[in-house]
Amino acid sequence: MRSAKASKPGGPVRGSRTGRPMMAALDLLGQRWTLRVIWELQQEPAGFRELRRRADTMSSSVLADRLRRLVEAGIIVTDAQGRYALTDLGQGLGPALEPLKTWAEQWAATRALQPEEPR
Repeated sequence: MRSAKASKPGGPVRGSRTGRPMMAALDLLGQRWTLRVIWELQQEPAGFRELRRRADTMSSSVLADRLRRLVEAGIIVTDAQGRYALTDLGQGLGPALEPLKTWAEQWAATRALQPEEPR
């Protein structure tokens, strides 16, 4: 089982013993449901129950873990009303991910034009 330590630059993470910043970011953002939580918080701050409602099938324990890791990473904070919100650093993820979104859309379009490969 993977350690419960938060992903952070400079320490060992999945795929890197050195914890280079890019590898630490990929480790953090690559955890299941993490980008969904960030996506939801880009819309507006939300409390735990609201995030759980928006995230469909995500379990409460996974949501609690992802929120804890994102707080530890400085991506989100809890406001005075107990709602989670993106920090300035977290808000910077939207523009940073925009080129990946563009690429993914191009990739999807080219895959849609290709016939299914036989199994």
